[in-house]
Amino acid sequence: MKAYAVRNLRLCTKDCLCLYVCPVGATDTEDSIIDRKKCIGCEQCAKACPSGAITMMPLELPVQQSHLPAVMDACKQLETHKCYQENMARYLLMKSSSFNQKRLAQALMLSNRLMAEDINRERGYMLPQSRMTQQYLEGLLDLYPDDEVVQTHVKALLQSLSFHETKES
Repeated sequence: MKAYAVRNLRLCTKDCLCLYVCPVGATDTEDSIIDRKKCIGCEQCAKACPSGAITMMPLELPVQQSHLPAVMDACKQLETHKCYQENMARYLLMKSSSFNQKRLAQALMLSNRLMAEDINRERGYMLPQSRMTQQYLEGLLDLYPDDEVVQTHVKALLQSLSFHETKES
């Protein structure tokens, strides 16, 4: 499997062992970015990283698994409920006066946000190569035909992504 290295900045401790083991100099301490064009996927940086901040990302992502329409509908309803619950927690955060109530509201907001993201990922909306993402982006073009910023950025995204599935599939 061909892959390239990516760094999780939250985990990076700047020990920089990756600099010394990379045979092509793809790692950089100035901006902490690993140059994807230079990376040959040898995994030396990932193996040397003491904090586990570097992982390997496959060049080609797998095709999204298909789901029955009933599953997709149930996921959509569940995601809607999670968004509603996140907004309720946000309201509680604004109205709460005690520190503990605010902490609980923040935890509920984050928990519901993460669940909604997982549900959307399962539906195929957070996988950049999926047909669902392609349809969503094309829908934005139709929804905002006069918005130059939306048109420019969405068209650039559509050109930069490699979709596994076509509209016909």
